[in-house]
Amino acid sequence: MRVSKRLFPAFIPCFIAFLIAGSRVSISAPQGITGRWDLTIGAAGNAYPSWLEITAKDGKLSGRFVGRFGSARPIKKIAFENGRLTFSLPADDEKPERDLSFAATLSPAGDKLTGTTKSEEGAELTWEGVRAPALPKPKGVKWGTPIELFNGKDLTGWKLKDPKEPNGWRAVNRVLENEMPSSDIRTEKEFNDFKLHIEFNCPAKSNSGVYLRGRYEVQVMDSYGQPPESHRLGGLYGFIDPTENAGKPAGEWQTFDITLLGRYVTVVLNGKTIIDDKEIPGITGGALNSREADPGPLVLQGDHGKVSYRNIILTPAVE
Repeated sequence: MRVSKRLFPAFIPCFIAFLIAGSRVSISAPQGITGRWDLTIGAAGNAYPSWLEITAKDGKLSGRFVGRFGSARPIKKIAFENGRLTFSLPADDEKPERDLSFAATLSPAGDKLTGTTKSEEGAELTWEGVRAPALPKPKGVKWGTPIELFNGKDLTGWKLKDPKEPNGWRAVNRVLENEMPSSDIRTEKEFNDFKLHIEFNCPAKSNSGVYLRGRYEVQVMDSYGQPPESHRLGGLYGFIDPTENAGKPAGEWQTFDITLLGRYVTVVLNGKTIIDDKEIPGITGGALNSREADPGPLVLQGDHGKVSYRNIILTPAVE
């Protein structure tokens, strides 16, 4: 269509104004904030990871949140208007038991959140969120040389997750075990995709966990005979239920064979596949950090109770 020269100068400003207005709408509309977000709460040196997922249905927002500890829980109130996000949810492991409240501003590009919340003591904390990476499962995976992560003699290749916490870990008769009080222990090396073989012995009423890349906890606990659930043995904590409880009675040696590719996980417990190639939505409580795109260590939880591990062998994927 031919445009009149007299109309053209007036047309340009109107068109630009339309584009700007459209951009503002996309930032304020519910779909502008939806998705998964990796959060870092607090100042450097004392920061901790969290996770947020926001969904929209019929123009209404809902979501779930993973805090410093615990598992994913629903958000009670959430609003997004003019690029400003606010949400709140009941406290879980946090103290005092009051609602947690968050506020943040979405960047013009729609890829970053910057905001504030309150600490358990009531002090203001700053926080940032970035969109979680997709982490698709790679195709045509090739496996490298298996790595024996625990030499059976000492803690070579391992260190405390938090050096300020007590170290109850020791090597005894080719077994890596802890005595309470203790803390989490991690490998010095970090990994991307891998297959993991690990054997464990969990006493009655005890509790531990295997953190893949230091971020995704596969639960270890005494739950023999109980219905399968994400917070029990073999579950991806708070996110993925096992299909069955393939656990043995407390005090017996058991085996995990776990494959992690991108954010997809398969868990075999005592020879039975209980999680088959399922997507991990995000980090679990107690994660080392929220940098999901980065490689990470193997972390063994040691602050919840006595536990023993042996024959820890990791086979990395290679390009």
